[in-house]
Amino acid sequence: MEETTSSNPVGDSQDARPKGGETSTKIQRPPKKSLIFWLISILSALDTTVVSTAMPSILKDVGKSEAWVWIANAYFLTMTAFQPFFGQAANVFGRRSMTLLATLLFGVGSAICGAAPNLGVLIAGRAIQGAGSGAISILIEINIADLLPLRERPKYMGIVLIGYTVAAWLGPVIGGLFAEQVTWRWIFYLNLPITGVALVCLWVFLRTNYRKDTVRNSIKRVDLGGNALLVASVVSVLVALTWGGTKYSWSAYQALVPLILGLIGIAAFICLESTTLIPEPTMPLRLFSNRTSLGAFGVASIHALLTNFTVYFLPVYFQSVLATGPVISGVNLLPLPIITMPFAILAGIGTTKFGRYRPFFFVGTALLTLSYGLLTRLDEHTTTAYWAGVEAITAVGLGVLTTTTWPAVQAPLEEVDQAVSTAAWGFVRSFGYVWGVAIPGAIFNSRVNSLSSAISDPAVRASLINGGAYELAATGGGASTQDWGPELRAQITTIYVKSLKLCWQVGIGFGLLGFLISFVLKDIPLRDELDTEYGLQGTPVTEANQEQTIASSSEEKEFRMV
Repeated sequence: MEETTSSNPVGDSQDARPKGGETSTKIQRPPKKSLIFWLISILSALDTTVVSTAMPSILKDVGKSEAWVWIANAYFLTMTAFQPFFGQAANVFGRRSMTLLATLLFGVGSAICGAAPNLGVLIAGRAIQGAGSGAISILIEINIADLLPLRERPKYMGIVLIGYTVAAWLGPVIGGLFAEQVTWRWIFYLNLPITGVALVCLWVFLRTNYRKDTVRNSIKRVDLGGNALLVASVVSVLVALTWGGTKYSWSAYQALVPLILGLIGIAAFICLESTTLIPEPTMPLRLFSNRTSLGAFGVASIHALLTNFTVYFLPVYFQSVLATGPVISGVNLLPLPIITMPFAILAGIGTTKFGRYRPFFFVGTALLTLSYGLLTRLDEHTTTAYWAGVEAITAVGLGVLTTTTWPAVQAPLEEVDQAVSTAAWGFVRSFGYVWGVAIPGAIFNSRVNSLSSAISDPAVRASLINGGAYELAATGGGASTQDWGPELRAQITTIYVKSLKLCWQVGIGFGLLGFLISFVLKDIPLRDELDTEYGLQGTPVTEANQEQTIASSSEEKEFRMV
């Protein structure tokens, strides 16, 4: 199916419908073969969380050191840092080639992780996996944007997110089971046949268009300087967040210098993107030039932050206060995916049906604020019904925001910016995931340090300060594995409860901030026509949409198959 493109894409006016007198582009219906997005999204999601409960077995095999935290952090670092690059590269080199590359990177990283003889190789494999995973997540969304008008995207994104959500939340359970019953290496080896099937399906079915150009001109279009600066800055910030409050105090230069350099680098990146030195910026500042997109970026970041906040710190409560093991801790998290998934789908369907996203922002952020308030009451005497109920409220809040921040970002923007805006949305979301571990981690460690004098045993006290308490829980060494007497156990449990309570209180602040930001947004009508120069070749067109057209006075562009 041939497509024509518009040189005057739909703007950010309240009336997002195109004007008359333009040539036509037919609206595509997502084909069944687009179900391959499910397959690769499951791959991406599963390895985001699967190592959390398998960590004790992994460290026992490859050797434990202070660098163990980079098994998770290397994944999140590259996942975050390379998303803007892949978003721009998808415009330059085509969606298909970048999706294939991302899936291949993920497979190569999985193979390296599975065969890793030591911790260093494992961390390198996780870094490669993370780059592939981050690219996969935003390329799925970009491909959906190529197939569907803005109003239809939330509904189909909700459907694709079924697989992603289930895989992400089941990751800790699967990781724990493999580590205990087989070997942790199969957590990664299992990805290889699935990656192979995904690559074949993508090669056969994902046939997309992009603007023809020479290789030299295409490379010139890529913002190499901006991407390099952004990657270096993100690495620097994450190093500081990893070391601060654990390996070094926050006042130490080892934590302060990389943090300051990273933040300066991000500021320099923003300045660079606003100059004429970059003809095609990775993250053009026009994406943030209106209050609706800017507010949606903010809420997306808060949503991601509170997602990881919940995923990483509820297990600390389960394992260190309720004294559960890693597998049971993973099972205790199941109310989150079971409830998040349907509410994400319902919110997507509701946004598509009514063309409004703002009400979901208010509902989601209000519920998250409420749930974190209720989390402050958790202690060793909390009933299962209570914590499961609070999880349910948290899950509803997370669910309704999952599929609604993306259309809110894109509603005021032109269609030509859909790839870079999706990449920017993915970046701020991924950065939110990083902060969702770093901020509560720093607060938790600091609070444990201040309360540690209440522990009567000097050796145990020394093992818990400076990040030891969180590391003990994160690596599976919770209360259930320790030979503590009743009095000492009570002292330590009290410290965990009080430290977690302060974390939950900070979470209230983030939820409230998201709620206040929601007032800034405008409910801009979502476009129900598609205007894109990309998309699948040979995609069937629905009969109902055959007469719908998008106007354009531009000349027909030349395309080639990726």
